Amino acid sequence: MAIIHEYSLYLMAGFYIFAGYSHFKSPNFFLRITPKWVPAPEKVNILVGAIELLLGVLVIIPATRDYAVWGIIALLIAVFPANVYHFQKALKKGKMVWQTALRLPIQALLIWWAYSFLSAV
Repeated sequence: MAIIHEYSLYLMAGFYIFAGYSHFKSPNFFLRITPKWVPAPEKVNILVGAIELLLGVLVIIPATRDYAVWGIIALLIAVFPANVYHFQKALKKGKMVWQTALRLPIQALLIWWAYSFLSAV
């Protein structure tokens, strides 16, 4: 693995570990952007945080990397509706519109970034 690609891997791992930790440290932020149709939002927040922490660690380990990458991709797809919901809320309030709008295409970039670490790529 090229050194830049390796640094990128550790950066991505750190990103998901930090994001997972944030679900526990600042749950209210995530609960505010959780769509109303999500059942048991507090439990879902904890679950998503734990999954992000786990995937952030597993993506570093070569033997589990491909599984972690597919998990990250699945997670990014699963949380996309919450990002759309957050954008819709921002539009209604007229606050943080461009930030939440920018977050939507960033999901595709995060998926591509994770995909770049599959061993078959």
